Parts: sequence; C-alpha cells; structure tokens
Amino acid sequence: MNPHLSMRSGNPALSAKTFKNAVDTGTEKMTIGGTVNKTAMSLLLLMATASYTWTNPSPALMMFGLFGGLIMAIITIFKKTWAPYTVSGYALLKGLALGGISRFFEMQYPGIVSQAVFLTFGILAALLLAYKSGLIKPTENFKLGVVAATGGIAIMYLISWIMSMFGSGLSIMNPSNSSMFSIGFSIFVVIIASLNLVLDFDFIEEGAEMGAPKYMEWYGAFGLLVTLIWLYLEILRLLAKLQSRRS
Repeated sequence: MNPHLSMRSGNPALSAKTFKNAVDTGTEKMTIGGTVNKTAMSLLLLMATASYTWTNPSPALMMFGLFGGLIMAIITIFKKTWAPYTVSGYALLKGLALGGISRFFEMQYPGIVSQAVFLTFGILAALLLAYKSGLIKPTENFKLGVVAATGGIAIMYLISWIMSMFGSGLSIMNPSNSSMFSIGFSIFVVIIASLNLVLDFDFIEEGAEMGAPKYMEWYGAFGLLVTLIWLYLEILRLLAKLQSRRS
C-alpha cells in the first residue's frame, strides 16, 4: 500500500494531480536532494531582493513584488515545465514584497523580524525532523483535516479582503488587535501553516518515488516556498499581536 495515500496537500501549488500530469521532458528524474537544493537557491534569491527593499523601503517596489509574484505563481501552476525559470522570478519578486513588509513591521515592533525568521526556520527544521523520524505521519485523516482547515482560513481571508474594499474587514486579521480571541486565531493559523509543511514534505517525497521529471524539483521548491512565506507572514502577525498586548 502506498504510504503517501491520496497525495492530498493544503498547498494550492500542489494538487492531487500535480505529479500525475507532469510531462516527461528527459531521462533525468526528480530527487529529494535536488528539490532541497532548488529550495535553498530560491530562498537565497528571495533574501537577496528582500534585503534591498529592507534597506531601501519603497511602496512601489513592494506592490510590484506582490502583484508580480502573484502573476509568476499563476504561470508556474499552469505551466509547470516553465518552473526552472518562473520559480526564480517568483522568489525575486516575493523578496521585494517581503522586504518592504518586514521593514514596516520592524519599524512598528523592533526586533520582531529576527524573531519571525528564527521561528520560521526553527519550525521548518523541527517538522522535517519529526517527519523523517516518523513522529508525524501524514495519514489520510491528517491530510483531510489540514486541507479543510487551510480552505477555511483561505475563505476567511477572502471575506476580509472583500470587506476591506468597503472600508471594513475582519478585526481578528488586524495585527494591532491584541484580544485573546484574535491571538488564539493567529496561533491556530500558524499551526495549520506549519502542518502544511508536513504535507509538502510528503508530496515531494511521493514525486521522487514516482520518478517525476527533473523540472518538478523546481516546482516542489515552489510549493515549499509558498508555504514558508505564508508561515513567516502569519508568525509576524502573531508576534505583532503579542507585542501590542504587552505595550
């Protein structure tokens, strides 16, 4: 019996048909090591542009990064064979956005960014160790629960975004909302974002076992990058709420 079961992932970049629909473009196959290398390269590119907007804050560059990254993400999802090129572009553009966002949070809450970065990579390392050691097993029920929770969170963010267009929004999304309910919601979101990493690990391992094409290493790196960016932003939001409560 396949240990990866349904290949379900809460990450929108990694659907159940991702590897099944991959086009074989050569004899080289996807490997876990190759995906790790591509992920590291993508993170370095992201940090390079993030450091630029961190030291040279620019709302225009931040918005360019946000919308440009979204376009690159859509292209990557629908044209997976372009992943070796589009994922690098996605990382560079998202870096522009994250650098500006991080600078904004740092100005409001000094020291928050280094804490968020440390926690993000700490969670990544801890969950990878737990996954490889078998402490966390992505069973079918586990996957179903994480996917359902991720979908629910996405709907709430969509509702809040629509409400913001009319001058409102869900208050629990506001980083300055330091109520216990708002903090509890952020803790829940951080947990779900973290558990999505486990599904990503499982999904990438499945792709390597299936002998997916080599370019899928970049696509797997893209999936991990999407989850890590989400996790980092949610940790920033949570830490901001906690600091607001203390002040």
